[in-house]
Amino acid sequence: MKQSLLNRAVARATGESLSTIRHRGFSVFEPVEPFDEPDALPRPQTVNWDRLDANRPGYLPQRARLHRTFA
Repeated sequence: MKQSLLNRAVARATGESLSTIRHRGFSVFEPVEPFDEPDALPRPQTVNWDRLDANRPGYLPQRARLHRTFA
């Protein structure tokens, strides 16, 4: 799969702009089988964006809603 096709597919699925997807650097994940050789390539590093965003402090904290009773 070409990088441009992957970027467009991710942008369509997430609703993000194509430039945002390019900036984040998505790539096809192909698990590497462990080798018995000491010179084996390391596994690619991945980022769980949902976990990262959940741990990020909010810049605009939500205000508590006032419970009003209308009579």
